[in-house]
Amino acid sequence: MVLAAVALTIAPAAFATNGYFLHGVGTESKAMAGATTALPQEALDADTNPALGVFVGRGHSYSLALFSPDRQYTVRGAPTGYPQTFGLTPGRVSSKSKLFPMPAAGFNFRPNDVSAFTVNFTAHGGMNTDYRTNTFYGSNHTGVDLAQMFLSATYSYRITENQSVGISAVIAEQRFKASGLEAFAAFSSDPDCLTGNGYRWSHGLGYKIGYFAQPLPRFSFGASYTPAIKMSKFGRYCGLFAQDGRFNIPGSASAGIAFKAAEPLTLTADVQRIHYSDVAAVGNGLLPNLVTSPLGSESGAGFGWKDINVYKAGVQWKVSEAWTWRAGFSKCDQPVPQSEVLFNILAPGVVQEHVTFGFSTALGNRPGRFNMAVMYAPSKSVRGANPLEAPGAQQIELKMHEYEVEFGYSFGF
Repeated sequence: MVLAAVALTIAPAAFATNGYFLHGVGTESKAMAGATTALPQEALDADTNPALGVFVGRGHSYSLALFSPDRQYTVRGAPTGYPQTFGLTPGRVSSKSKLFPMPAAGFNFRPNDVSAFTVNFTAHGGMNTDYRTNTFYGSNHTGVDLAQMFLSATYSYRITENQSVGISAVIAEQRFKASGLEAFAAFSSDPDCLTGNGYRWSHGLGYKIGYFAQPLPRFSFGASYTPAIKMSKFGRYCGLFAQDGRFNIPGSASAGIAFKAAEPLTLTADVQRIHYSDVAAVGNGLLPNLVTSPLGSESGAGFGWKDINVYKAGVQWKVSEAWTWRAGFSKCDQPVPQSEVLFNILAPGVVQEHVTFGFSTALGNRPGRFNMAVMYAPSKSVRGANPLEAPGAQQIELKMHEYEVEFGYSFGF
């Protein structure tokens, strides 16, 4: 708990990239857009695939990402003022707080040739909006702040010379606050537990399993699966999130290949599936839930996110013993439907594409290597009607783009 508190204090929430999942874990993986389910390189790779630890050496990895998302919404059309409508003030509003540090650390231990123990700590970002305006006619500050941290202990075992399996035990911590949602009090099961209650914590335990095989010297395959993690409730936000304030972490599955096309060149490709709809607070739609069930109930309104597929490709070019260059590209489905733009002013996770680049270099005569990764997510927008206004009266557009630079250090791999 102390580690989580420190981590989430220095790494306040920002949006991650595929919805609110990271596009990769570890600097080397991020430089290849996260397409490393079948490419063991460092300790933090166990977060991508728990089976990889036994195929990397004994060592440790550290990284610090500086993540900069640009979030904004635009309302077009004047509110009608009709009874039973919920119009917004026209105009464009950008979210403040545009730079977030996100640390990670990993340690890989090899007691023998057929097994490995890996301990990883990662700050995964989450959701963040910080509008210094009266968006929903509540307070003059509107937004949400969800930060997530994961501590995983992984055991991987080599079942044959070229195959391994792995399992991770995962401790998850979340920190959340909401502000400016007073206008939704009439829709809430508990208006006192809807907004403005400061930071609250949530905890959960989960697991992840993985498989890795290298049937040919130049070809490898990997797969991993993480079921949804059931989290404790945000008690003081039981009137906001469905299921009495529970915000579980969605399950996901990944599969990938790596092919060494030539001695210095490796090509990778991954597919990831993220099950956002399995979490009521994320997957429940705004309508008709908002009028048929109060916020905070089992069927209470949520963000209406859809399950998505993420497609990733990466390339690694090892030009010498001292230098390795990497690049990648990923594209995901749109999690935010046009019908859900109103509530997703709070969570405009609409980015779909990510372009990445990076390198590793030896540190002269010192052991270890310095790693760097850069990510750019081009601007993407989703536009739809305000569902609580008269038909055709207002349009809401959500827009977002992102930058990230990460610095890392690896020793022993």
